[in-house]
Amino acid sequence: MTLLAVSFDAFETRVRTALAGDKPGARAHLSMAPRPRRPLHEDTASLRKAAGLLLLYPVNGLPHVLLTERAGTLQRHGGQISLPGGTLEPSETIEVAALREAFEECGVRADAVRVLGGLTPIQIPVSSFLLYPIVGATSERPSLQLDSGEVAQILEVPVETLIDPGCLGRRHQTRDGIDIDVPYFDLSGARVWGATAMIISEFLHLLGYEPSPWT
Repeated sequence: MTLLAVSFDAFETRVRTALAGDKPGARAHLSMAPRPRRPLHEDTASLRKAAGLLLLYPVNGLPHVLLTERAGTLQRHGGQISLPGGTLEPSETIEVAALREAFEECGVRADAVRVLGGLTPIQIPVSSFLLYPIVGATSERPSLQLDSGEVAQILEVPVETLIDPGCLGRRHQTRDGIDIDVPYFDLSGARVWGATAMIISEFLHLLGYEPSPWT
């Protein structure tokens, strides 16, 4: 029996247990990181803190992940696929920030989300953020209400799709005059790359799946 051939409650328990143990961190990030990657900041204390919510919920009994396509008008990372999330407000905890942002962007009620744990913080060098991914779950598909100023559309992605090697791809592009190789998850034409892909990679590693577009 595969991991996904279980009830959502059993899947949630598996995720919570995995998050309580050792995390693969950088090793999992690297499998979906652009090559070469931008240089990382040595002093992470100088980076601005942000939080993102990797939300799990059942659709027709199967676990799904909520992703957003950021509005193209946004100054930072416009048009990219990301987790609901944003910058911490003063005196705000990581969990509170992740839940607040999910509500503001997508209408996900904080009181409906069970926080299961956190993934490894990840640097976003281009915008000098340190992003803390929080994993949460709801018992039912949430009723979504988008903030059109921040979110162009929602992607509800089956975990089953993310673990399918057929959704992995790579493309070449030039950044600052350097040729780079960019891995991504192809979700019916929507390409998930960069920090979001690296976070998803760590989540999948915890479940026993190791995505690799390099083989």
